[in-house]
Amino acid sequence: MTDDKIKGPASYFPAIEKKYGRSIADWQALVRARAPARHMELVAMLKTEHGMGHGHANAIVAQTLAEEKGG
Repeated sequence: MTDDKIKGPASYFPAIEKKYGRSIADWQALVRARAPARHMELVAMLKTEHGMGHGHANAIVAQTLAEEKGG
């Protein structure tokens, strides 16, 4: 039996899409448009400009930055 449960930042993605009505690709495009910037600056942007909660903002930024680094 395999464990197909999503782990890490991506585990938040279905809830983020449902709550904020935008795709993860849209959110990641916003983060990438602000690069280069520090992780917490990007989190703050999502929170203040888009009303996102800290955990959701952090998940999007963490995943986006990891993808940019090839991870």
